[in-house]
Amino acid sequence: TAIVITEQPISVSVPVGYSFTLRCRAEGRTALQYQWFCQRQSACQQIPGATKEDLPITAQQTQLYTCRINDLHRNAVFSDWVKVEVHQCVARGLPPRLWRGEPVIVLNPTEQRVEVGKPLLLQCAAMGVPAPSYQWYRNGNLLEHQKKKKLWITHAKVSDSGTYLCCASNSHGEHWTNAVDVHIGEQSQPTSDVLEITFYCKIALLVGNNHYQHHPNLLAPVRDVFELRLLLEQLGFQVVSLLD
Repeated sequence: TAIVITEQPISVSVPVGYSFTLRCRAEGRTALQYQWFCQRQSACQQIPGATKEDLPITAQQTQLYTCRINDLHRNAVFSDWVKVEVHQCVARGLPPRLWRGEPVIVLNPTEQRVEVGKPLLLQCAAMGVPAPSYQWYRNGNLLEHQKKKKLWITHAKVSDSGTYLCCASNSHGEHWTNAVDVHIGEQSQPTSDVLEITFYCKIALLVGNNHYQHHPNLLAPVRDVFELRLLLEQLGFQVVSLLD
């Protein structure tokens, strides 16, 4: 209680070469001294000369950081560990020129075809200051325990089939990944019957516009596309659903 941290540093996710500042603020009964540390390959190292409240960084590689604060009575506390995630390969034009830290998707999930019982892995990634949090959805429904960049299902079931997308969000806003279809089924050799069914199948294309240039993002098209997809599938259609 002799030293109270009033502002913790925050984790960030940025492109290589991006310059920013980690901040830590504390209050105490005497003058306070600051010392920053970083962790490289499980080794914690003191950063020479990093003895101020602010730590300027030019991002080069993903690392963890913490700040130690001590007073004249040898009381000391450490800030939270924060992660500076550095994206080495970012598409040209990202982030936008006037980027203020809002989430920017740098990796979209891809369509998957998986046998029943096999693992399912979907991945996404976003830059952001603060580092974005993640939430996955299937067929427009929130997946309660899928809150990381990687969606991992150890043993896929037929019920895991559907259209997936992920929302990356921070205090500046949110951004959605592309929607992708995941097909879970038994592996089988094509037969003439299967080919015949495929040849005569009914196909529906659904397109939901979610993002508009001069209007706030909408959520209803995402839900509407998924609900209409379920209805059409019950009527025997093969459905391709797209967003934007």
